[in-house]
Amino acid sequence: MAQTVQVIVDVPTQQTNHPFTYSVPDKWADTVKPGMRVVVPFGKGDRQVQGFVVGVDAPHHFDGELRPLAALMDLQPVVNDELLRLSQWMTDDTYSFWISCLYTMLPTALKGKTQRLIRVIAPLSDEERRGLFDQQDELDFATIQQDPDLVAKIIKLRRQKKVRFEYRVKNRAGVKTITGIRSLLTPDQAGLVASYLSKRAVAQHRLLDFLAGHFDQTILEKEVEKQANISASTVKKGEEEHWLIKLPVEQYRRPHQGKGCQKTAPLKLNQEQQDALSAVASAMDQENTQTFLLQGVTGSGKTEVYLQAIAKALQKGQTALMLVPEISLTPQMVARVCGRFGEQVAILHSNLSQGERYDEWRRIDRGQARVVVGARSAIFAPLKNLGIIIMDEEHETSYKQDDSPRYHARDVAKWRAKYHQAVLLLGSATPSLESRSRAQVGVYQLLRLSHRVNGQSLPPIEVVDMRPEIRQQGETNFSRRLMELLQDRLGKGEQSILMLNRRGFSSFMMCRDCGAVLKCPNCDISLTLHMDTRTMRCHYCGHEEPIPQYCPQCHSRHIRYYGTGTEKVAAQLSALLPAARVLRMDVDTTRRKGMHEKILRQFGEHQADILLGTQMIAKGLDFPDVTLVGVLNADTGLELPDFRASEHTFDLLAQVSGRAGRADKPGHVIIQTFNPDHYAIRLAQAHDYDRFFATEMNVRYRGGYPPYYYTVRVMASHEQEAVAAKAMIRISEQIKRSVAPSTIILGPSPRPIARMKRRYYYQLVIKYKQDPQLHRILTTVLTETQPRGFRDLQVSIDPEPQFFM
Repeated sequence: MAQTVQVIVDVPTQQTNHPFTYSVPDKWADTVKPGMRVVVPFGKGDRQVQGFVVGVDAPHHFDGELRPLAALMDLQPVVNDELLRLSQWMTDDTYSFWISCLYTMLPTALKGKTQRLIRVIAPLSDEERRGLFDQQDELDFATIQQDPDLVAKIIKLRRQKKVRFEYRVKNRAGVKTITGIRSLLTPDQAGLVASYLSKRAVAQHRLLDFLAGHFDQTILEKEVEKQANISASTVKKGEEEHWLIKLPVEQYRRPHQGKGCQKTAPLKLNQEQQDALSAVASAMDQENTQTFLLQGVTGSGKTEVYLQAIAKALQKGQTALMLVPEISLTPQMVARVCGRFGEQVAILHSNLSQGERYDEWRRIDRGQARVVVGARSAIFAPLKNLGIIIMDEEHETSYKQDDSPRYHARDVAKWRAKYHQAVLLLGSATPSLESRSRAQVGVYQLLRLSHRVNGQSLPPIEVVDMRPEIRQQGETNFSRRLMELLQDRLGKGEQSILMLNRRGFSSFMMCRDCGAVLKCPNCDISLTLHMDTRTMRCHYCGHEEPIPQYCPQCHSRHIRYYGTGTEKVAAQLSALLPAARVLRMDVDTTRRKGMHEKILRQFGEHQADILLGTQMIAKGLDFPDVTLVGVLNADTGLELPDFRASEHTFDLLAQVSGRAGRADKPGHVIIQTFNPDHYAIRLAQAHDYDRFFATEMNVRYRGGYPPYYYTVRVMASHEQEAVAAKAMIRISEQIKRSVAPSTIILGPSPRPIARMKRRYYYQLVIKYKQDPQLHRILTTVLTETQPRGFRDLQVSIDPEPQFFM
């Protein structure tokens, strides 16, 4: 009788999306637990892959022969019971592979790296070894796979059965260590050794005194040298004399260590804040799974409510999780949370190094960090006994994962809150229509903060129609009114924020003779000019090429660059306002690690007068001297072929407007637009969310879109357009035959950006209210599009997509 385990293997296909049974060697019989990573043989030959144990069976007999586990990668589970259950739910809810869901929950360091090794299994001649093995009996295939001559040599040796291919899974999770020192002498022994030393050996006497006072302790070598006032050579002498031993001491890589978070105390709440906190605290005391929607105008003190709710959870011996939508929001938010809760705080977001993320994850898993702040993926932080989950700016689309598994952090937060009987607190000045409508019907409890904590009113917003400006000034990014206010703020020593939601220098290049537009060879999109790198770049696939000197179609030199981006605006600002110090913040200027924090710190320290950026500057920033906000073009997202375009525009305008006048100085906002009468712009100008909600809900009702309907997007892609189109037609017909009569199917049709990364995309959109059969049908579609006959075809199913682009 052998113990058996159920393993999900790291082979993401529909055919392997279920557990496989393996036997457990006797030596590991009492060691293997669900949630541990293991290495297992899989498929033909000697292939080995990583997997996760998802179940342990009692010992029992099998008629056939089971393959045994090849290796254990952990001594304890890396996925706890809660996250194991969550991964099963996500697999089903998002139409994803189970292995993908498990890896999504873990830091990248815990994904094993597979090496393909060539092992010598028969004697080789010197000629056969030359250039390959030398004196070794194995070779990493990756080191020679680009050399066709050596690959041919290996193939020949394999045919002769002199070598074979093996797969080895390597653990990438590394622990950082630094040198520590531990005394080998008791205090009495240290004193005895000192009595025989020359009095002139002053440093050695200091070392022995230190060792006598720190017996049975391991202390970092640098600390020993500092505290005992000795050099590294003295420590080395002590090691040679066997007075001490050097040991590796584990050290966490801390992303925010040394960044000077100032300790803060809880602020006195106003009545609205106190009412909101009391409602949340009451639910926490009753351990009720309840979702609150905290709708508060910008500057109304939502963050202080969050902090005091977290403090309440900690007082109860529970943990807390706080999500923010963008990395750019994290520095200021982390500073506030760390200032309140110190070393109890861990940070998780994609801008951390692999080692930092792994170490923060381990601090959380070990219970050393009880408060987690992070972006979307932080929702999987292995916190135990959660008391509250907070989602700041809950309306943000970045909470939805674009790639598989296509989860929304809000849905995962609801699942975890229910599991822990915890409170979920959603906060926003402009809640998503889905959340606000749920609050309207009592599914969520609505809490309101309708006034700014500084007593100031929301800043007045001027809408500038750019059509007459263009007629009078020619092509320009700056209205006369905006330039007047920028110069006024410079004279007063106050700061301004300018937003243009388009990076780069120019939007596209066009030949004035033949009209050709320079397009990406991989995508149906024009290339964007970037002067800093002197390249034309695709913002979808990353393709780059030099700036052309002549038209690739007609070879004319009459080429011109149209449109504008943040890089071009920064150059124009320097010319128009030479005295102004401008900082640019977009994807291009924040690629390097730490640049978000550096730019915001410089602006906060008044090293710049104007902060120019894309939408990453619209949310969460709080600078007391910012009294002017300018939106250079409010129309960039307004006319996109997407039913959420108006909502996204209103949200963005409301959020960026809220950056002005957050302290004692009054603020002012300028919105430049070519659509001044659009309801999203007019209602943003009036700071009237409730009217926008009613207007947009009416539009959604008439169009049959969320929150009145649920939506699913089914998409097929292939390098040949005809293959993708035919597959989508077949899938559409299969779905139409089985869905409820009330379910609406739009398409199939090409995606608005029909080609991306050399693949053609066709999609259909399903809208439904109740359809009990739909989930089963979609699962069947996913299963049936995997086998041969659909070679290289990729089919994805996205529940509740945020975009249809």
